[in-house]
Amino acid sequence: MTATPENLWFMTAQLLVHLKQADNEEGLSIIEHRMAKDFAPPLHVHHQESETFVILEGRFRFRRDDDVIEASAGDTIHLPKDCVHGFRVLSDYGRCLTITNGPFENMVRAAARPAVRNALPEQLPPTPEQQQALARICSAHAIDLLGAPIA
Repeated sequence: MTATPENLWFMTAQLLVHLKQADNEEGLSIIEHRMAKDFAPPLHVHHQESETFVILEGRFRFRRDDDVIEASAGDTIHLPKDCVHGFRVLSDYGRCLTITNGPFENMVRAAARPAVRNALPEQLPPTPEQQQALARICSAHAIDLLGAPIA
């Protein structure tokens, strides 16, 4: 079965939900992330799921606990639950898949908005209100924001 991915804007990224948790017995979610240079979520930790990144395009820097890892197209980074992590897009454009089986997909849906076109949203820094809203949504989905994005 082939379906058109759901197209969302999350922060300044475009996310395409290729596999919804509700559509498979294992509760897996596969989401494609399309991001501009320097996209970087706050440092955070997932308490109910691991997160696997498959890099499709571009160069990324990841932090996993105290380790810093650089990755590019073809690399896979696995982040077990309860590890402190974050990433930053180093290239002009980055694209990756995230594979999870916990509340991440629901958090994305709660924080995202439908994309009005098949492109990245406007690249504006988050307001303090948007940052606070994201922290509340993450907390409600067993994800704690711990600090500024990685350099």
